[in-house]
Amino acid sequence: MTIRAGHQAAHQGANRVAKQAANQSADKSAGQDAASAGLVVRDVTVRFGTTVAVAAAQFHVEPGEVLALLGPSGCGKSTLLRAITGLQAYEQGRVLWAGQPIDSVPVHKRGFGLMFQDGQLFPHRNVARNVAYGLKGLDLNRAEVQHRVDELLEMVGLPDFADRGIANLSGGERQRVALARALAPAPRLLLLDEPLSALDRDLRERLAYDLRRVLTATGTTAIFVTHDHDEAFAIADRIAVMNAGEILQIGPPQHVWRNPRNEIVAKFLGYRWFVDTETGRLALHPGSFA
Repeated sequence: MTIRAGHQAAHQGANRVAKQAANQSADKSAGQDAASAGLVVRDVTVRFGTTVAVAAAQFHVEPGEVLALLGPSGCGKSTLLRAITGLQAYEQGRVLWAGQPIDSVPVHKRGFGLMFQDGQLFPHRNVARNVAYGLKGLDLNRAEVQHRVDELLEMVGLPDFADRGIANLSGGERQRVALARALAPAPRLLLLDEPLSALDRDLRERLAYDLRRVLTATGTTAIFVTHDHDEAFAIADRIAVMNAGEILQIGPPQHVWRNPRNEIVAKFLGYRWFVDTETGRLALHPGSFA
């Protein structure tokens, strides 16, 4: 089925996407993926009993790129993220980094960073010590640790918060600290599982821009899981739309918005009306009539 978006349609999230996303190809061959210096996921399938949670997922993330896994709750986004980290077993498929399989590499040796919805900060440590925990195990002296902590707190907009207790922080401030801690060891891949979903709408929008800025400034390769297409469009270079365990479409946000692959994708992105025409099925959004 061919789905065409109404040409007058407008989407606030799409208009906020970084300009370079529009220039990236929506479709790349598996052969090109294999040569990627970043992450490659090949036909990863996860089952829970007879339920297929992730069905033959296949995509790549290039160095410095931010990919959003976008879809409704229960579609398999977080399960796929856990499979990539090594926290979730999968019955078939492969995960590669820089062309090398990492399926059997322990979680703590993959060099990946994790950030979750609740931040998982240590309440008995102050802000600086929480961030410094991300440097544990690295061969850094005290001055180097202090410099890295100060650098990251400045980057996430909390330069004067080093000595504050976690209990005295707002929800947004806690997530900024969690982001600083996740970035502290300069992970080769950062995986973010709905990190903004517990915050109110206005705060989520502000932090989405800040998150994009920080990821871009640090050149961090990242996968961002969300059910909010405004967040995905604001933060990611490309988005992968998921439903019922399947990746239905991958591409730059503007391309996916203007060219939804099927009606499921179109409906999830907010298109409400569908009209049959001689050239295919036309998807319309309230903004189509603006």
